[in-house]
Amino acid sequence: MKITRSRDFTAERAWGAKDIANMNGITTRLHWTDQPYRWHVNDGEEVFVVLDGQVEMRYRSEGVEYSQLLEVGDIFFASVGTEHVACPLGEARVLVVEKEGSV
Repeated sequence: MKITRSRDFTAERAWGAKDIANMNGITTRLHWTDQPYRWHVNDGEEVFVVLDGQVEMRYRSEGVEYSQLLEVGDIFFASVGTEHVACPLGEARVLVVEKEGSV
Protein backbone atom coordinates (compact mmCIF):
# COMPACT_ATOMS: atom_id res chain seq x y z
CA MET A 1 0.00 0.00 0.00
CA LYS A 2 1.40 3.35 -1.03
CA ILE A 3 -0.07 6.83 -1.49
CA THR A 4 1.65 9.45 -3.62
CA ARG A 5 0.59 13.09 -3.58
CA SER A 6 1.55 14.12 -7.09
CA ARG A 7 1.27 17.85 -6.40
CA ASP A 8 4.07 17.57 -3.80
CA PHE A 9 6.49 15.75 -6.11
CA THR A 10 9.47 17.56 -7.59
CA ALA A 11 12.68 16.26 -9.10
CA GLU A 12 16.25 17.55 -9.27
CA ARG A 13 16.08 17.72 -13.06
CA ALA A 14 13.48 17.97 -15.80
CA TRP A 15 11.73 14.64 -16.43
CA GLY A 16 12.96 13.23 -13.14
CA ALA A 17 10.64 10.44 -12.06
CA LYS A 18 9.28 8.52 -9.12
CA ASP A 19 8.50 4.88 -9.77
CA ILE A 20 4.94 4.11 -8.72
CA ALA A 21 4.54 0.52 -9.96
CA ASN A 22 5.92 -2.15 -12.26
CA MET A 23 3.25 -4.62 -13.24
CA ASN A 24 4.73 -7.45 -15.26
CA GLY A 25 6.96 -5.12 -17.27
CA ILE A 26 4.51 -2.21 -17.56
CA THR A 27 5.71 0.76 -15.54
CA THR A 28 3.77 3.62 -14.02
CA ARG A 29 5.95 6.61 -13.23
CA LEU A 30 5.29 10.13 -11.94
CA HIS A 31 7.37 12.75 -13.74
CA TRP A 32 8.08 16.37 -12.86
CA THR A 33 9.33 18.74 -15.52
CA ASP A 34 9.63 22.32 -16.58
CA GLN A 35 11.41 21.62 -19.88
CA PRO A 36 10.42 19.89 -23.13
CA TYR A 37 11.44 16.26 -23.55
CA ARG A 38 12.64 15.42 -27.07
CA TRP A 39 11.09 14.02 -30.20
CA HIS A 40 10.90 10.25 -29.81
CA VAL A 41 9.06 7.05 -30.61
CA ASN A 42 8.42 4.66 -27.72
CA ASP A 43 9.24 0.97 -27.82
CA GLY A 44 5.54 0.27 -27.35
CA GLU A 45 2.35 2.10 -26.46
CA GLU A 46 2.30 4.95 -23.93
CA VAL A 47 -0.40 6.53 -21.79
CA PHE A 48 0.44 10.09 -20.69
CA VAL A 49 -1.80 11.77 -18.08
CA VAL A 50 -1.45 15.42 -17.02
CA LEU A 51 -1.86 15.65 -13.24
CA ASP A 52 -0.71 19.24 -12.72
CA GLY A 53 0.02 22.10 -15.11
CA GLN A 54 -0.35 22.22 -18.88
CA VAL A 55 1.56 20.37 -21.57
CA GLU A 56 1.64 21.05 -25.29
CA MET A 57 1.84 17.62 -26.90
CA ARG A 58 3.26 17.70 -30.40
CA TYR A 59 3.00 14.60 -32.54
CA ARG A 60 3.49 13.54 -36.13
CA SER A 61 1.21 11.37 -38.19
CA GLU A 62 1.91 10.49 -41.82
CA GLY A 63 4.49 13.29 -42.00
CA VAL A 64 2.15 16.00 -40.68
CA GLU A 65 2.87 17.68 -37.33
CA TYR A 66 0.00 18.34 -34.92
CA SER A 67 -0.20 20.07 -31.54
CA GLN A 68 -2.70 19.69 -28.72
CA LEU A 69 -2.80 21.53 -25.40
CA LEU A 70 -3.28 19.04 -22.56
CA GLU A 71 -4.65 20.26 -19.25
CA VAL A 72 -5.15 18.61 -15.86
CA GLY A 73 -7.01 15.34 -16.33
CA ASP A 74 -6.27 15.06 -20.05
CA ILE A 75 -4.86 11.79 -21.36
CA PHE A 76 -2.68 11.30 -24.45
CA PHE A 77 -2.34 7.79 -25.88
CA ALA A 78 0.66 7.22 -28.15
CA SER A 79 0.12 4.13 -30.25
CA VAL A 80 3.07 2.12 -31.51
CA GLY A 81 5.16 4.28 -33.85
CA THR A 82 3.70 7.65 -32.82
CA GLU A 83 6.49 10.24 -32.89
CA HIS A 84 5.85 12.86 -30.20
CA VAL A 85 7.34 15.42 -27.82
CA ALA A 86 5.85 16.83 -24.60
CA CYS A 87 6.44 20.54 -23.97
CA PRO A 88 5.25 21.77 -20.57
CA LEU A 89 4.07 25.35 -20.13
CA GLY A 90 5.83 26.06 -16.84
CA GLU A 91 5.98 23.23 -14.30
CA ALA A 92 4.01 20.07 -14.92
CA ARG A 93 3.51 16.69 -13.29
CA VAL A 94 2.53 13.78 -15.49
CA LEU A 95 1.82 10.11 -15.00
CA VAL A 96 3.31 7.88 -17.69
CA VAL A 97 2.35 4.23 -18.20
CA GLU A 98 4.55 2.33 -20.66
CA LYS A 99 6.68 -0.75 -21.27
CA GLU A 100 9.63 -0.98 -18.87
CA GLY A 101 12.78 0.58 -20.36
CA SER A 102 10.92 2.47 -23.07
CA VAL A 103 12.37 5.78 -24.24
